[in-house]
Amino acid sequence: MVFAFDTLGYSKHLRSAGVAQDHAEAHAEAARAFIMAELVTKQDLAAALETQTLRLTVRLGGLLAGLLALGIGALGALIKLT
Repeated sequence: MVFAFDTLGYSKHLRSAGVAQDHAEAHAEAARAFIMAELVTKQDLAAALETQTLRLTVRLGGLLAGLLALGIGALGALIKLT
């Protein structure tokens, strides 16, 4: 999803409130450059969540495989001792 920021409308609104034109334009450009660049869409969040879920699944699988190998090793050692 793309967000559009109406810099001209924002600038006009500031000018109608008494802000000088050059200041209003500078504010509008700064808002577009700094504020709008930081917005995250739902699609961005969903993709990040999916990536984190996959990473956690892989880590959990590795942990369980390690525990299984450790358990089998311990069981083998116990069998040899008996």
